[in-house]
Amino acid sequence: MAIVLDAMGSDDYPEPEILAAIELKQKFNENVILVGKKDLLESKMPVLNPGNVDLHIVNAPDVVEMTDKPVESARSKPNNSMSIGLTLVKEGKAEAFVTAGNSGGAYFNAVRTLGRIAGINRAALCGSIPTRTGHCAFLDTGANVDCRPEFLLQFAVMGSVYANKVLGVQSPKVGLLANGEEAGKGNELVKETYPLLLESGLNFYGNVEPKEVYAGNIDVLVADGFSGNVFLKTSEAVARFITDLLKEGISESFIHKIGYLLAKPAFGVLKTKMDPAEVGAAILLGVDGPVFVGHGHSNARALVSAVRLARKTLDANLIESMKAEIQERINQGR
Repeated sequence: MAIVLDAMGSDDYPEPEILAAIELKQKFNENVILVGKKDLLESKMPVLNPGNVDLHIVNAPDVVEMTDKPVESARSKPNNSMSIGLTLVKEGKAEAFVTAGNSGGAYFNAVRTLGRIAGINRAALCGSIPTRTGHCAFLDTGANVDCRPEFLLQFAVMGSVYANKVLGVQSPKVGLLANGEEAGKGNELVKETYPLLLESGLNFYGNVEPKEVYAGNIDVLVADGFSGNVFLKTSEAVARFITDLLKEGISESFIHKIGYLLAKPAFGVLKTKMDPAEVGAAILLGVDGPVFVGHGHSNARALVSAVRLARKTLDANLIESMKAEIQERINQGR
């Protein structure tokens, strides 16, 4: 069995996808199906694959571009690489789907092709936030701008299963993103969600501010897609800002450069911890199959990480475990 890699996903497609497929085959013996314009992929092989590593290519003549609207592109481009790749998963010809393409397009095609897990109203993008103690599963990071309280409860259940099975956390602590720690804080959505989580049987920590997240006090962070996306993009911007300031400060003087050389191992640890390419992709939880969505600017290393995450998720039997948990906690009204 193999994992599908959307060869027309990243901003620089198909070069990063081809290089990632080669590395995955050579280093990890991972079989990858590249789905995309076959003539374009084959034209790149003499330069990108001089060793003639055996790569499996499935033709998909249409491309969902980053500027395309999800529903319109699915209708006007029925043979797009996302649709064809996801169909391979549905038909049992592949185990998972990975793309660095249009996230809205990935969401729409995944739900349309694979369907949602019974008991789930909305699929959610689940990312991974580095913390002082490890990583925190974070959903929704942008798939659902408008949410209802029951959606957030479902996100919490799915995030807990993911944190347990994939991140290896026993009894994951769930936090609800709010503007204060007290139970009465937050907008109406947060206030109405709080009692649902309190009575869910999950290990509910309570309302949390960003500082609790990065301190490692929780293992799962739940939010609507609007707040989640703002949180995520703000965090990424602050990380880049700090990195740029450090680079500018280091280059200011010879003494600063000497200091950097002495502290270089520590900076290396920080870079590894904060680098999104180490995780590679967010998983789309709630669809009936493993689907992973990475950044458009993903390079080959990020795509390798994304496929490795997909393999780890498959080994953990996440989807079946999630179905069982949803049946217990949501369908039975717990």
